[in-house]
Amino acid sequence: MSALVHSGGCQCGAVRYTITGEVRYPHVCHCRMCQKASGNYALPLGGAARRDFAITRGRPQWFQSSRIVRRGFCGQCGTPLFFDAPSGDNINVTLGSLDKPGDVEPVAQSNAGSKLAFSHRLDSLPVEAEEVSADWLATVAQATYQHPDHDTTDWPTHIGSPND
Repeated sequence: MSALVHSGGCQCGAVRYTITGEVRYPHVCHCRMCQKASGNYALPLGGAARRDFAITRGRPQWFQSSRIVRRGFCGQCGTPLFFDAPSGDNINVTLGSLDKPGDVEPVAQSNAGSKLAFSHRLDSLPVEAEEVSADWLATVAQATYQHPDHDTTDWPTHIGSPND
């Protein structure tokens, strides 16, 4: 029986990684540091034992966000990828950077004291109708520089902006 492998990476494809086995303690962190690091209201994270984690393409850039934690991100496109306490046995990945983020459901929320007061109302906001034509989807597919949600051998085909 083959081991479960989760793959993921940044938006442009310059940094890719794999986790062999289960993603440990998938959760949504509401702390202010995770809010700032992700540019969002919260940050979904999940862990992997270092022995089960591998960077398969590129080299992430690192920002030392505290005395004990550093954040890994793509230096080309800026995608937040990793939350790492180097002295620990695990490394955390941003669940949204997984190729199949829907396969890893969070089991908890952490630092709920920092959760934004309006968070509980987000699901009740009006939902905009998405009327997208097949032509528009084809145009977007041809124009995007976003890496597909699977490993590739010849990516990235373009780094930077179209004006480079």
